Formats: sequence, structure tokens, C-alpha cells
Amino acid sequence: MKRVRVRGFLIAINLEYGTRFLTAEAVTLNFRKFCLTNILIVTKLITVMAANSQFAVAIHVLTVLAKGGDERVKSDYIAGSVNTNPVVIRRLLSNLQEANLVVSHVGAAGGTTLTKQPKDIRLSEVYKALPCGEVFALHPKEPNQDCPIGKNMAAFLCGLQKEIDKSIEEKLRQYTLRDVIEHIEEA
Repeated sequence: MKRVRVRGFLIAINLEYGTRFLTAEAVTLNFRKFCLTNILIVTKLITVMAANSQFAVAIHVLTVLAKGGDERVKSDYIAGSVNTNPVVIRRLLSNLQEANLVVSHVGAAGGTTLTKQPKDIRLSEVYKALPCGEVFALHPKEPNQDCPIGKNMAAFLCGLQKEIDKSIEEKLRQYTLRDVIEHIEEA
């Protein structure tokens, strides 16, 4: 599975097509063609949630699970609280499970629980577990390398992006899921 950003959306795709593999660039190009011609060779769209909303939804989901205690909470119930489709919640839970923040069980007695106490889940862990993408995207075409501004712009912006990511992670590390719950209970 590969995650690609197209038109501000993060799309997880299966890059295997027949017996050959596609590059992320080919998938992006073909996705853009799809927008114009309805021909798409990507075999499976997994997430079409605006990248910047995944973190907010994940915090919401984890708070619902924390309030559920040791009881297994069904994705339908969580989806009702978030006001979205249960499939969206299950896909998000998959990312959180890969990061060992939750454990999900299938079947009639299935549902999801936290793997740690809320005081032990840092918001930075949640952020890292998700394919949130960058705060801003670089220009889709390479700037003119003969231009003194164009040839240096991407390097500057990439450095800035790394500084922003580091700042976000440092700030989120200061908060736990317990802090979120306490704030909600005070309101």
C-alpha cells in the first residue's frame, strides 16, 4: 500500500496492477486523467478523507474509546458520535491499531478498546500514526532551475516544512488523551 496526495486528498492505493507495479507518479497522473475522462487504473481507493481532518477525527475516536473504558466499542457507535460512515472509522482504527494505540476484535462480540491508559497516550503518537501529510504542499511542477529563486525555493520550503513538523510534534508531545478528556469534562 502506498499513500499519495492528490488535489489535497490523501489516497491510499494498491500499486499492483496486473503483473506490473505502478509508480506513485503514474498513479497521480492517472488519477488526474480520471478526473477528466473517468478512466482510472488505481485498483483500490482506501482513504479519501481530507488529510488535515484525520488527526481531529482520531482524537475524537480515541476519546470515545477512553470513555468506554474496558468495554469494546463498535465502529457504528463511534461513527454516530463523529457523524461519519463506520467504514471511515474502521479505516482510521486500522492506522491506530498499527501504531499499537488500539486493539480491534471482529465478530458479534467485537469492537475496539485502547491498548493503554489515556494518560499514557501522547497526542504526538496519534499524529505520527496517521498519514496526515504536510502543513503545506510544494508546487507540483519543478520550478525553473535556471532561475536563482526557482532553483533554491524547494530546498528552503522543505527545510521550513521539517521545522514546522518538529514544532508540531514537540507541542503535541506535551498533551495526552487524558488532557483532552479533562478539557471535555470541564466544558
